[in-house]
Amino acid sequence: MRRIIVIAAAGLSLAGCSSFSLDSFKSAPPPMQVQLDSNPQGADAVTSIGPGCKTPCSVSIPAPESNFTVTFNMPKFQPATVPVTVTRTPGDFTSPATTALDPSPVFAELQPAGPPPRAHKPRPKRKKPKPAAAAAAPGGAPDAAFPAAAAAPPPAAAPAPTR
Repeated sequence: MRRIIVIAAAGLSLAGCSSFSLDSFKSAPPPMQVQLDSNPQGADAVTSIGPGCKTPCSVSIPAPESNFTVTFNMPKFQPATVPVTVTRTPGDFTSPATTALDPSPVFAELQPAGPPPRAHKPRPKRKKPKPAAAAAAPGGAPDAAFPAAAAAPPPAAAPAPTR
């Protein structure tokens, strides 16, 4: 008779709860370790979930519910973004749930950035030398270098001396 009273008391205490879930007994998913690496090493790697570090490194992220990306940046190299696929396998009563990442480790090969484009500088126009006036107008054009001599009339012939 004692057993019936204990079960009835437990049933009455739970009857006042508006909702009851067994999820509250599950432990929170443990954080995941994600290995990040790049070639060349030393790139800044940042996940779309938040944490980041310099490669090679490992970041601890909360168990993601969906896919995420990792972006690698390094001076003088083109940035690279690697998508990471999250696969969750639900567990049963004998095995826990598992989460797998693809790719693991996350690796990126950074390509060198090309040289910056050269700015086109306008070249100064070359000045052509002016042709000499005598060469420009043949046939007795006055010499520009000696204008006074060209403007003077030719000397008159002196009369021959008489004796």
